[in-house]
Amino acid sequence: CHTSGMLTPNGKEYAQKIPREELTHLILKLLQAWKEPLSHFNQHIEHHQELPDDSLSKAKQISNMVHELKTGVEKSMGIISNSLNGMASSEGTGLSISNEANMMSDSDLIHCFRRDSNKVQSYLKILKCRIMPENSC
Repeated sequence: CHTSGMLTPNGKEYAQKIPREELTHLILKLLQAWKEPLSHFNQHIEHHQELPDDSLSKAKQISNMVHELKTGVEKSMGIISNSLNGMASSEGTGLSISNEANMMSDSDLIHCFRRDSNKVQSYLKILKCRIMPENSC
């Protein structure tokens, strides 16, 4: 996976020990790391005539959801866009996304995306519990 080089906590216990700001930045880095690969994936599958229209629309929907989630995390955590300028490119994530992600097969890309989206979901749950502890997390 092209995000394998990113240091992420293994397990919920370790993620809970990370300060809120660092965990938020980690979420944003993971989401940003998927922007370009998902865009390339969408362009790639649009050229497959044998794919049903619902598969194509689902791929575009996933890309849009990642973008909306990134925007939502930025807004809800009060992060100023100036502090994210370093993450606006693959250089900001410390990853060589264009080469590695583009060379993955579709199934590998989907596998890696599922892995990273599960991480993001877990980290968001931890943040939610920190922000709203009344939810009995």
